[in-house]
Amino acid sequence: MPVIALLLSILFAAGDQFMKMFVLKDIKPIGSKTIIKGVLSFDYTVNTGAAFSILEGKRWLFVAITAVICALLIFAMFRYTKHEFFSWAACVLIVGGGLGNMADRLIRGYVIDYIHLSFFPAIFNFGDCCVTIGAIFFIIHILFFTETDHTEKVLRSR
Repeated sequence: MPVIALLLSILFAAGDQFMKMFVLKDIKPIGSKTIIKGVLSFDYTVNTGAAFSILEGKRWLFVAITAVICALLIFAMFRYTKHEFFSWAACVLIVGGGLGNMADRLIRGYVIDYIHLSFFPAIFNFGDCCVTIGAIFFIIHILFFTETDHTEKVLRSR
C-alpha cells in the first residue's frame, strides 16, 4: 500500500502541474475566466509567500519546510503501522499538494494560484486544496482513530 500511496501523491502533484499549465496557457493571457458567475472564477496570480501571501519572498524557507514535511510523511507511509483511510488520504493529499507547489517554487520561484471563490478572500490552487483537505483528514485521524497509551490507561483505571 505505501507504494500505491506514493504513486497517488505523484499523480496529485502531476495533476496540480497540469492544471497550472492550463492556467498559464489559457488564463494568464486574459487574466480571468468566469466559471460560475458570482461564485467561481479562474484568476491568474502568482504568490511568492504562503497562504494569504504571508512571508512573501521566502522561497527557500518554503521549499525546505515542504521537503521536510513531505519526507516525514513519505517515511510515515512506509513505517506507520496503524494506517486507515484518513491517515492514508492525509499522506497522499499533503505530499501531492506539497510537491506540486514545491515544483512551482523550484521551477518558477513562485506558486501559480488561480481558483477564486467570491466568498473567500484568497486565490489558491489545486495543490493548496490537496494540502488543506489532507490536513483535515490528518486531524480526523488523530482525533478519532488513534489511541494513546495514556488514554488507554485512564479508561482501564475507571
